[in-house]
Amino acid sequence: MEPRKDYDGPSLSTNSSNVPPVDHEKHSKGFLSSLSSRIPGRSSESTTLRPYDESQDYLLGVRGCLVPMAFCWTFLQTFVPAAVKASANTTGETWELALRKSLSLLFWNDTLIYGSIVFLSARTICVPFLLDPTKATLAGSVFRRGFSLWLPVAATLIIVYGVFTHAMGGNQYLVDFAALTGNTSMITGLYIIPSSLANFNAIFMTFWITYGFQTQAGSWAFPTQMLWIISVVFQQSYTVFMSMTIIPYTRQRWRVYGAFAFIATAWWVYSWAWYSITGLLIADAVMHMGMRPGQSGTSFFMGKLRVPFWMVGVVFMAAGFAMQFVWVAVRPDLMNEELYYHTGIYLTGGIQYGIDVSTAQIRADCYLIITGF
Repeated sequence: MEPRKDYDGPSLSTNSSNVPPVDHEKHSKGFLSSLSSRIPGRSSESTTLRPYDESQDYLLGVRGCLVPMAFCWTFLQTFVPAAVKASANTTGETWELALRKSLSLLFWNDTLIYGSIVFLSARTICVPFLLDPTKATLAGSVFRRGFSLWLPVAATLIIVYGVFTHAMGGNQYLVDFAALTGNTSMITGLYIIPSSLANFNAIFMTFWITYGFQTQAGSWAFPTQMLWIISVVFQQSYTVFMSMTIIPYTRQRWRVYGAFAFIATAWWVYSWAWYSITGLLIADAVMHMGMRPGQSGTSFFMGKLRVPFWMVGVVFMAAGFAMQFVWVAVRPDLMNEELYYHTGIYLTGGIQYGIDVSTAQIRADCYLIITGF
C-alpha cells in the first residue's frame, strides 16, 4: 500500500529503508538453542568450541576395561564356575575358592560389570549436550542412540536364531556339557526362537520392555542371558536425556539437591535411575562445577577442614569392596539382604521380600565402588 501524497510519517511500504529488517534466523531458533548462553563460558553464537572435550577421553579407557572383565566372567563361569563370586558351584579346588574370595570381586564380578555399563552409559551420553547445549546436539544424541543399539542387537539375535534354531537344532549340547563338567551355574535351558516372526518380536521387545528385563525372550535366547543390559541402557538413556535438559536453566546448588533427592528415591523404588542420575550428576560436576584436577571443585569443606573428593572416592571404593568381601568370604548368607530393603512397586507395594535374587541386582556395594572409582 502506497502512502498518501500529504503523509509525512515513515513509509508503510515493506521495502522501505525506514523499517528495520526482520532477523528470521534469530526468530527461528527454538528454546533449546538458547541454552548455551546459560552455561558459563559458552555463547549461543560461538562456533569455535566443538561438543568434544579431550579431558573426557579417559572414559573410553574405562569402558575398554570392561571388555576383558566381561570375557573373564563368561569364560570362568563356563569352565571354572567355583572361581566366580556368587556362582551356584560353591565347592571346588582350593585355588578356585581363593580366586572366588579375592580376584573375583575385582576382575570378574558380574554385578559390578553390568552396573558399570549402566553408569558409564549415563556418564558419557550427556557429555556432548553439556558441552554444547543446543537443540541440534540434543536431537543428534537422541537420534543416534537408537541406531547405535538397534543394529547390533538385531544382528546378534539373527545370529542366535540361525545358530541355535537351524544350525544346532536346539541346546542339547549345553545340557550335556553342564552334566559332564558338573557346572550348575550356567543356564542351559535357553529359549529357542521358533520362527523369524518370534525373532523379530524378540528384537522389538528388547527396546520396548520396561520391567522384567532378564526374563524377556531376547535375553533368554542369548547364551549368557545378559542381553537385558541393552534394554536397561536404552531405557535409562531417555531418563538422562530428559533430565539433562534442565541443567542450563537451574542453579548448581539446586541441581545437586534435586539429583540427591532423585537418587535417593530411585534407590528406594529399586530403579536403575539410581545409577544413571548419579552418572549425570558427576558429569555435570566435572563439566560445570570444576570437579577436575587443578580446579576449585576438587574439594569441599567440613567446618574448617578441607576434604578432597579423591579421599571420598577412596572411602567409597574401600567400603564397597569391604562389603563384597564380607558377603562372599565371611557372611554369604547376608549377600542379598540389602535387596529386600526397597519398596516392591511391581510386587507387593511394600518391602520387596518376593524379589528373585537370581535376576539382575541393583546393589549398593557395587554403587559405592563405581562412584568411588
